[in-house]
Amino acid sequence: MTKALRFRPGQSVRVSSRIPLGHLRTPRFVRGLIGVVERDCGDFPNPELAAYHRSEIPGTPLYRVRFRMEHLWPSPEASGDTLEIEIFGNWLEIAGP
Repeated sequence: MTKALRFRPGQSVRVSSRIPLGHLRTPRFVRGLIGVVERDCGDFPNPELAAYHRSEIPGTPLYRVRFRMEHLWPSPEASGDTLEIEIFGNWLEIAGP
């Protein structure tokens, strides 16, 4: 497994849209979408690997990522609302320039 990139608060990131088989911890409704890193939560064991009794040292970076609700579920009522989700760094990539 390749080492995940480190992101900083305020950086725009895209959630990978891949659909691998197995035990996944990244919600399908955010895959492929762009969000903003709210904070770095530190390194933790990756639960996708732990489900198969594998682990990695020192762990995988976990980030809290903020998404605009109107990008998730378009609705006039969602305007201005946000949703924050903690996502492991191996699911994130830099979003554009």
